[in-house]
Amino acid sequence: HGFWCGSTMRIAVVGAGIVGVTTAYELQCDGHEVVVFERRASVAEETSFANAGVVAPGYVAPWAAPGMPRKMLGHLAGRHAPLRIASVAAPGQWRWMWRWWRACDARTSAGNRACMHRLARDSHDRLRALSHDLRLEFERTDGYLVLLRSQRELKQARPGLKLLAELGETFHLVDATRARQIEPGLNPGTPLHAAIHLPGALVGNCRQFAHLLRLEAQRHGADFRFQHEVQRVEPGSKPSVHAIAGDTAAGTVAESFDAVVVCAALPSLSLLAPLGVRVPMIAVHGYSITAPLRHFEGHPDIGPRSSIMDEQYKVAISRLGQRVRVAGSAELGGRLNAHNPAALGTLYKMLDDWFPGCAQLAQVQAWKGARPMMPDGPPVIGRAGPAGVWLNLGHGSSGWALCAGSARLLADLVAGHTPAIDPSGFTPDRLR
Repeated sequence: HGFWCGSTMRIAVVGAGIVGVTTAYELQCDGHEVVVFERRASVAEETSFANAGVVAPGYVAPWAAPGMPRKMLGHLAGRHAPLRIASVAAPGQWRWMWRWWRACDARTSAGNRACMHRLARDSHDRLRALSHDLRLEFERTDGYLVLLRSQRELKQARPGLKLLAELGETFHLVDATRARQIEPGLNPGTPLHAAIHLPGALVGNCRQFAHLLRLEAQRHGADFRFQHEVQRVEPGSKPSVHAIAGDTAAGTVAESFDAVVVCAALPSLSLLAPLGVRVPMIAVHGYSITAPLRHFEGHPDIGPRSSIMDEQYKVAISRLGQRVRVAGSAELGGRLNAHNPAALGTLYKMLDDWFPGCAQLAQVQAWKGARPMMPDGPPVIGRAGPAGVWLNLGHGSSGWALCAGSARLLADLVAGHTPAIDPSGFTPDRLR
């Protein structure tokens, strides 16, 4: 499944989240010698751990869009608001907000959305191809249903439907009766006016996929070094990685490579700053709760069949094997280890609104992840500037939806190949 390049290199990948794992796999399949450094004990232990699992290219879009500043201010007032500001003094937050506001310009936003959609479409196809060709058995279903509670919500959704059509996405606007046929477990007592059905969307367990792809990368020869925290990266014709192993007292060990690819999400900022590389990336925290589904004889459709999105509250409810996951909220600032009870309360409310009684909540797993987001939307993929250093960063809440395409794009750029999609919208040059 590889794309052989003329000259092979020894390449370090820093970070083993879903982006780092897919990047390592693509580079290894291209014939490179890949070493992955990860500070945790396994792959997908942080931002990739418990996301919503939805890969729907038509719904991958930048936050920075016309009308969004006013819409976001309106969200802040509600008890179950999809957006919260936990702190107004988080490092870099005001500068990020300023760049975000400027990127809300209609022309800028349209260009960024087009870039992200191209990458999302390529990534979706690549993800399906990898799953099929490598026979990766992970929890997955097909189809995504966006629920519109009222006529007003349908009216607000019309411009988005027009854009989906322009992007060439396959979707069906269905009435409430048809929506309940697609998802028979939906609570009949919760008002539902219409829904947008995307049958081609993929819903899958991101963490399971990362573990399986890591095994494939290792089978091809990739070396994964867990509990190795990278302290610094030195650029040059032979860039070096200085890492400390968590299970030894030997101190920091330096190792040389032909190239270093930084995929370490927010910790990347401290690695890149000494190199003069400033990435305007902040954490936009997201929440999820996951619990086993109940089993009632004669009621096979309890819980979702695939995944639904409540458009009003921006919360997704997905089936992952015999479990249900509810994911949503966007929290600016705050701490990763401080869970907001109101944000979690919204997730429980959505589960009760649409699938009451479907989950064994005594066994619930609550999670909060720091999603690294760029102010204008697209991730940063390409050469960093300092010799031998490359970036694959800033995917925000779309890391699972963009990982496979981002990895292939990065691998093509490293090899000097012409990528399948135009890389200009993602290169680090745009940050200057």
